Amino acid sequence: METEEDTTEIKTKPSLENQGVDFLQQTVGALVSDYGWYILFGGVAVYLVIQHLSKRRGSQESSGPRDVPDPSTVVRRQEALDASRRRMQEELDAKAEQYKEKQKQLEEEKRRQKIEMWESMQEGKSYKGNTKLSQQQSTEESSSTSVLKPKSGKKPLRSGFNPLSGEGGGACSYRPGRRGPSSGG
Repeated sequence: METEEDTTEIKTKPSLENQGVDFLQQTVGALVSDYGWYILFGGVAVYLVIQHLSKRRGSQESSGPRDVPDPSTVVRRQEALDASRRRMQEELDAKAEQYKEKQKQLEEEKRRQKIEMWESMQEGKSYKGNTKLSQQQSTEESSSTSVLKPKSGKKPLRSGFNPLSGEGGGACSYRPGRRGPSSGG
């Protein structure tokens, strides 16, 4: 038969094993109760990323041998690409050359105007009067080549019309609303 000592030894051994399991259960329980949703969402995210990467890897491996183009086709495409690039570059260069030429003309015009202004100041004339004269001369030259048309068909302006008075507005009589909060109640 068993003595008391044997029964106490049997009781203490399972309690030591149970303490480890209890500790583990409490730790895991506390972790899951605090971070359970984060763990769940993290696991789902990892699963989705793995699925996505496996699909991508599978499509890359299967598409590799099938999509090998003919070398002559590749060469023709490259030549066509180079030709179009050269054409575009030539167009860009031509536009840049036109822009530079236009800029030079503008600079020359500005320089000429500054020289005219300086000369007119040296002579004691005002510069603005001088430019108006030169503009009139240029407009006269351009108008002599074109046919002059008299201005006709224009209505005369209304005499005595004041838009702030509220009179004479015709069929339209707009009045702004009252100021302040609405008087509903």
